[in-house]
Amino acid sequence: MITLTPLDEAALARLLEAAVAGADPLEVMPPVDGPPGWTPTRREAFLAFHRARSLNPATAVERTWVIDADGTAVGAARLEPHGDAVEAGIWLSRDARGRGIGKQVTALLLAEARKSGAARFIASTTAGNHGARALLSGTGAALTAEGDEVAAELRLGGAAAAGRE
Repeated sequence: MITLTPLDEAALARLLEAAVAGADPLEVMPPVDGPPGWTPTRREAFLAFHRARSLNPATAVERTWVIDADGTAVGAARLEPHGDAVEAGIWLSRDARGRGIGKQVTALLLAEARKSGAARFIASTTAGNHGARALLSGTGAALTAEGDEVAAELRLGGAAAAGRE
């Protein structure tokens, strides 16, 4: 069973464990100077990044959830408002990839986006990320490529979205 757990301090600790166990730091956070890998400095930067973006009311810019698969943290999902749109982001630990989890999480994020009244659901990936591109096009999103960057946009239906267009 796939669930989204809203980020709080306890969930953030579980998210860090999932990242350390199954992702490269560059897949899940901005670059940090120093040697590669999950150094103590990089772990603290991961926590600070999520606290600033999601937990601190003065600086929060997005809603973040821990992706749980059968009660185990396997990644993160986020929605960040951008005008009439919400930008989605997902990362999964290596062991969770290719199991259909991303598709289920995307459906949950789309439901959250619709509940928020957003008119558009947007996301970005790279040209080489075939799984993300297939997932996004499978939602009906229009994909546009510019160099290595691929942008996805899906117009959301419903009364709340219609009132914003």
